[in-house]
Amino acid sequence: MRFLFKTDYEQDIRLARHGGHRFWYGLLLALLLAAPWWLEEYWLAQLTFVLIYSVAGLGLMLLAGYTGLFSLGHAAFLGVGAYTQAVLTQAGLPFPLALLAAAGLSAAVGFVVGLPALRVKGIYLGMATLAFGFIVEEVLARWERVTGGNAGIHIRKPQLFGWELASGEAFYLLCLAVTLICTLGVLNLLRSPTGRAFVAIRDSEISAQSMGIHLARFKTLSFALSATLAGIAGALYAHKLQFISPDQFNILQSVDLLLMIVIGGLGSVHGAFLGAIFLISMPQLIALGKDMLPAAVGQAPGLQAVFYGAVLVAFVLFEPMGLYGRWLKVRTYLQTFPFYRKGLFRRQKAFQKSDRLK
Repeated sequence: MRFLFKTDYEQDIRLARHGGHRFWYGLLLALLLAAPWWLEEYWLAQLTFVLIYSVAGLGLMLLAGYTGLFSLGHAAFLGVGAYTQAVLTQAGLPFPLALLAAAGLSAAVGFVVGLPALRVKGIYLGMATLAFGFIVEEVLARWERVTGGNAGIHIRKPQLFGWELASGEAFYLLCLAVTLICTLGVLNLLRSPTGRAFVAIRDSEISAQSMGIHLARFKTLSFALSATLAGIAGALYAHKLQFISPDQFNILQSVDLLLMIVIGGLGSVHGAFLGAIFLISMPQLIALGKDMLPAAVGQAPGLQAVFYGAVLVAFVLFEPMGLYGRWLKVRTYLQTFPFYRKGLFRRQKAFQKSDRLK
């Protein structure tokens, strides 16, 4: 069991709380930097997708996990970022400026979509964002002069300061740098008054409002920041595939993103990365396991959807804190053994008494 004796305020706000954090995260960063030299091309591409989905997961985690706002149309923000990046890059705009424009336009759209969050919540907010997702998908399909319609649009490889990132290794390092910047940004945001206001709104809107937190301002800000990260992920996604079409940003993509953060662990930055690993690796594991199943089961067309649904139900029932919550329990068990108490992580009600009156 590790005990931290803090002697100044700087220790309390430091990202790495002790030497163990610095060692393990430094080792992880070193392994990720060295991945192009020890991973095969296929697995490096899968790791690139993990990084891209992690950025999108950070945005949705900021919205759903830390602010408590429900979104079923988050893939639309990916589509806005992806198409903005594609159109501006085809027009000759440099990659960094196109990426900033994709993030900015996604933020503006997120701000507009966040306006209904001022009056509705829960399932009604989910319905509003779901309708927004359908609208964006239809606009992308019908605005053929700009988006290419259902035929899709090609996007060239990114160029950074005159250097074309033609290889998978170079693009992976670019995605790693963007993911690292976004992660540090989210971690610092959560330590700031803005991040603490998000958490206060999630726990109790009445209590947050009584403390002087402006609900309208912070709810729309949460949507805008979440959409910004989704737009960045969409831009990287477009460059990775080099071809995008409206059907890639449909309701199923939004459900995948929501499934990712729920299984990874709501309310934790680690959960966004663990969920992205699950989302990318699970189809590979299902494909490998098909050969070990009976032919009638292994060749069934809806096997992946059934497995996803079963996993989600299992997590909701038995491990609502997700993969990261399970890791916390394992770590606590190892740290406190043999004095671990079975009811240490007993589930508690998340609402306060004042919320029952609403």
